[in-house]
Amino acid sequence: MEFNKIRHILSCTRRAVEKYNMIEEGDRIAVGLSGGKDSLALFCALKNLQLFYPKKFELIGISLNMGFEGMDFSPLERFVRECGCEFKLIDTQLANVIFNYRQESNPCSLCAKMRRGILHDAAKELGCNKLALGHHYDDVVETFMLNLLHEGRLGAFLPVTYLSRKDLTLIRPMIYVEEKDVRYFMGKNDLPLIKNLCPEDGHTEREKVKVMIAGLDKEYKGLKHRLFTAVERGGLFEQTEER
Repeated sequence: MEFNKIRHILSCTRRAVEKYNMIEEGDRIAVGLSGGKDSLALFCALKNLQLFYPKKFELIGISLNMGFEGMDFSPLERFVRECGCEFKLIDTQLANVIFNYRQESNPCSLCAKMRRGILHDAAKELGCNKLALGHHYDDVVETFMLNLLHEGRLGAFLPVTYLSRKDLTLIRPMIYVEEKDVRYFMGKNDLPLIKNLCPEDGHTEREKVKVMIAGLDKEYKGLKHRLFTAVERGGLFEQTEER
């Protein structure tokens, strides 16, 4: 399947894959597909990379149905299968557990933790040795700032993380792709975006930090890029194993 204006995203994705040795011959890679722009762009980039990359690998799409009313994954499933890949939809009661039963004051943290666990287990059950996540350049900077502001530590998620307890490797091939480039790509392609019905959408701490960074970047031109450089050159990408 051909995608419009994918060249830049593909180039950045290949750069990350090669620099951090994310893909090896024979890998069976699950792609976590939320139905949002980032994970869809990741899937498209990896599907295009699959066409010419010297190391052959398989792709499988995995989506979690959180249980919010009105979410329809059928267009996403159809798209993934038309691309020649397997697709697995996992129905969950996460929305009910988090918002009704637990009534979490900070639901995002628990939600992320539970979603990760389900995705990890699903990837292993499907025979995958790697799980690709759609975190991009801006996510790196925002995570760095969140850790600094809320925990008083220097840290960000890693390009490659080996989960020894699961024998599963997490990869983030879009760390060099800026969010504005993802938005541009999505605007040039008719892809099956699923509306985010989460009640916390747009009201999270991450969203606050995103707005803060954007404001600072206007005042101090290039700040976002300097923060990313500080993360990468400061050795925060070097750890690869999580026990």
